Amino acid sequence: MTPIDQCRLIDIRTISSESGAIGVIEAEADIPFAVKRVYYLFGTQPSSVRAGHAHRALRQLLVASSGGFDVSLDDGHHKRVVRLDHPSKGLLLVPGVWRVVSNFTAGACLLCLASAHFDEADYIREHADFLEAVRRNEFVA
Repeated sequence: MTPIDQCRLIDIRTISSESGAIGVIEAEADIPFAVKRVYYLFGTQPSSVRAGHAHRALRQLLVASSGGFDVSLDDGHHKRVVRLDHPSKGLLLVPGVWRVVSNFTAGACLLCLASAHFDEADYIREHADFLEAVRRNEFVA
């Protein structure tokens, strides 16, 4: 299975009532990793482009907690675009996949659950370097 095939949508358990809904994500049960860091993007303009990098070992779950956006994925061999626009869906990302987030709706908020604390050495920020890392198979499985 290719890295891009391992990036998949998951259903987030949702409990609804007349007063609203709650989405529940349990680490190592609903997602295949312990959560070490949580961050969120907000205040983005529709023309904003975020990410533009890959990770050597980090795993992530992306959720559109509000609004929507596109996540463009590239594993060096295959490409696809996933639209996230509902808080009941999450996109699992694995190492070795270049990602770009774009086409934000007004008021969009991207929530990210990450498997590790921030580590600059885990990032590949140039696409040419990413393609070389793919060629050398330098990613944690």
